[in-house]
Amino acid sequence: MLEHLGSFQRTHYCGEISEKDLGKEVRVAGWVDTTRDHGGVVFTDLRDRTGKVQIVFSPEISEDLVEKAKKLRHEFVIAVKGEVRRRPPGTENPKLKTGEFEIYAKELQILNRSLPLPFPIENEIKVSEEVRLKYRFLDLRRPKMAQNLIFRHRMYQVVREVFNKEGFIEIETPYLTKSTPEGARDFLVPSRIYPGKFYALPQSPQLFKQILMVSGFDKYYQIARCFRDEDLRADRQPEFTQIDFEMSFVRERDVMDVAEKVLRALYKELLGVEIGEIPVMSYDEAMERFGTDRPDTRFGLELKNITDVAKRCNFKVFRTVAEKGGIVKAINFEGGAGLSRKEIDELTKFVGIYGAKGLAWIKVLPEGKLQSPIVKFFTEDEIDEILRRLNAKPGDILFFVADKPDVVNPALANLRLKLGKMANLIDENKINVLWIVDFPMFEWNEEEERWEALHHPFTSPKEEDVEKILEEPGKVRARAYDMVLNGVEIGGGSIRIHREDVQEKVFKVIGLSDEEAKERFGFLLEALKYGAPPHGGMAFGLDRLCAIMRGEESIRDVIAFPKTQRGQCLLTGAPDSVRKEQLEELHIEIKDEEGEEV
Repeated sequence: MLEHLGSFQRTHYCGEISEKDLGKEVRVAGWVDTTRDHGGVVFTDLRDRTGKVQIVFSPEISEDLVEKAKKLRHEFVIAVKGEVRRRPPGTENPKLKTGEFEIYAKELQILNRSLPLPFPIENEIKVSEEVRLKYRFLDLRRPKMAQNLIFRHRMYQVVREVFNKEGFIEIETPYLTKSTPEGARDFLVPSRIYPGKFYALPQSPQLFKQILMVSGFDKYYQIARCFRDEDLRADRQPEFTQIDFEMSFVRERDVMDVAEKVLRALYKELLGVEIGEIPVMSYDEAMERFGTDRPDTRFGLELKNITDVAKRCNFKVFRTVAEKGGIVKAINFEGGAGLSRKEIDELTKFVGIYGAKGLAWIKVLPEGKLQSPIVKFFTEDEIDEILRRLNAKPGDILFFVADKPDVVNPALANLRLKLGKMANLIDENKINVLWIVDFPMFEWNEEEERWEALHHPFTSPKEEDVEKILEEPGKVRARAYDMVLNGVEIGGGSIRIHREDVQEKVFKVIGLSDEEAKERFGFLLEALKYGAPPHGGMAFGLDRLCAIMRGEESIRDVIAFPKTQRGQCLLTGAPDSVRKEQLEELHIEIKDEEGEEV
């Protein structure tokens, strides 16, 4: 028979029982973690979100209470009143925060029972993520998952404390807004009141925070929910959270300083780690040395450009690429000469994922001889130059990729990471943060044969490059900055365009007509005509940053109710069909491929 709380009132959380409570009567409540019958005395570990405490049901106090305790099972919900005592010497549990104490029960109320569990409530479990997400209410009871969400809560508090101290104002922006494509598909919400019209869920608060700057709120921040209808992976969700802020009358360094204060405070307050000076690296340097604009600088294996040598060698593959404007880059995998041909073939297949047509290699054998199918095509001087640039030594293997930059760089950048993990070169305890700056303003879309904004079309060009926008868009640099942590972009932003004439030039380069620009972004363009101040800002990916700080590989493990990689909520069954009456209210019909109404 189940009981009610009645006059019971909890006085302590389970994980907070301590020395100061010895001899006191306390009331605790939670879930039965384990129960052990030791010959008449029943021991129960009771758990809530703060931890566990041992409850003792002893016949010295009540035989009836012991019999009642014997009926307890995993995850029963109970309330207990009892006296806090010190555990007898030798029975302490050093793994528990409360391991020196126990509660001798005087009263027990069984508030609810539980069915047998689909998986145990413990940190390390062997069960599929699909099962965990279906029973998320149980998954979140696991101490590790509970601590992830508590850690996330503490992140919110630290973030708000930093911004409030810096004089920022927290302002919410709308969830139901106008569709203004920003790189991904919008989630659309049909309007019942305006048939055929749609709201869009915001991909970011970008336009609204710029309008807030025009409105005179010179320091804004928000822990903002954002929505993007895009293909998902471990670090993507259709709905995610940003630490978003914007400032007026600032230059790049002003925004970057605030971002650094947020990051430093999070690491110091939550992990006790001091973040030192954060270096700045240009986009061009990052691409040249690492092949990516989010380099992991915790280990070496840097890329080396040998295109000039390739131009004069007799290896046709290299020479042809170099003569056609492509590049040839290489990595020295130190100590890797022992790789088998099978392992090299697997690495060749791996770089093929990124478009590379092949992976050339040269082994520097321990005795100093070279082994490779391509060595014969190089002169002795050319080989010496390559070995010198790559700092090659006996026992090393050199890998080469030749192609267009947008093939070579990602192929070798990902090969570098794979080799770094293979050789255990990455120190997981290191925290390497850096800024990447001086991004190109535009990138060329070969398929559509047009320029696109590398970040977004509201990013300001560098002042000295404004005159190049229309004539030489490929040479324009953006006033953008990304923060990279251990090879992951955790935040990015820019100084924004605040002049209508510059904004019009950018729209023209990316192929937006005046009519299209007005249709998509008319409210922002109108605002720029009324005294818009110079402004800039940034956004951190809170989910991603939280996952990194907690040592989780997937952001799903730091989100209470995430979606799967297919965008489904296995707990609720969303997305799901709705009643025909609801669709009729929205003037929506669903038809099959043949055009027949479903």
